[in-house]
Amino acid sequence: MKLAFYPGCSLESSAKEYKDSTLLVARALGLDMEEIPDWICCGATAAHMSNEILAVALPAYDLLRAKRMGADAVVASCAACYSRMRSANFELKRNPETVERVAEVLGERYEGDMDVRHFIEIVSELPAEELKAKVKKSLDGLRVASYYGCLLVRPAEVTGFDDREDPRTLDRLVEALGGEPLDWRYKVECCGASLAFSRPDISDKMSGDILQDARDSGADVVMVACPLCHSNLDLRQCDIEKRIGADLEIPVLYFTQVLGLALGASARSLGMHKHMIDPLPLLKKRGLRV
Repeated sequence: MKLAFYPGCSLESSAKEYKDSTLLVARALGLDMEEIPDWICCGATAAHMSNEILAVALPAYDLLRAKRMGADAVVASCAACYSRMRSANFELKRNPETVERVAEVLGERYEGDMDVRHFIEIVSELPAEELKAKVKKSLDGLRVASYYGCLLVRPAEVTGFDDREDPRTLDRLVEALGGEPLDWRYKVECCGASLAFSRPDISDKMSGDILQDARDSGADVVMVACPLCHSNLDLRQCDIEKRIGADLEIPVLYFTQVLGLALGASARSLGMHKHMIDPLPLLKKRGLRV
């Protein structure tokens, strides 16, 4: 299968460690992903709040470029990019008028027929025994709260990603790597997303509830699959602690970083030194720092 990799804006800037760890893991697992040339922003939050055709045309542009590559599927690591591309396909497949209007914008017809996958889906489809055979350092003893957030699982008719109330894809990955996946209440609750910029009081409360529940559930780390979720839970954690009056101090890692550790990569090569909440003391304590 030929995979076209769409990094998106965040993975080229504030979440560079997510891109680096994604590509490192892909190489280690023998997955060949070629970056879409001259890709543009998928529109993220802003486009679908301002212009319904632009919200479809922006991801359609990138999906068309992937088609020209002869790709079988587009792979996104960002949950927001994944959501926008899946949403564009959904809208184009059910609305011929949108197909025509987007064709006018792009100068080329696209009918929503390029498969879009999140990177965790690609990893989860590898045979379990094949994945376990590549593990060089078991996550034994690491208690992980897998956080899916909103956009991987909702709307269910758009993403089709696992169960929208109790997804298990990330949990099964943790288990395969030797770690302990936790059952906890906030795995699919919203972190506040871009409210962090306009209403940080609301966003901090929402993210604080997530972090507090993870801590109360005994988690060593929260594991995420979205750069905006990571930003809210990691970058803003000190502000959240002040706002809610609680001492959290819980590392937030991308699932590719956790997987990379198990595959034998160093914490530095996975970009863990860039996080606001330093995970290295915990990893050293658990015998995972390399």
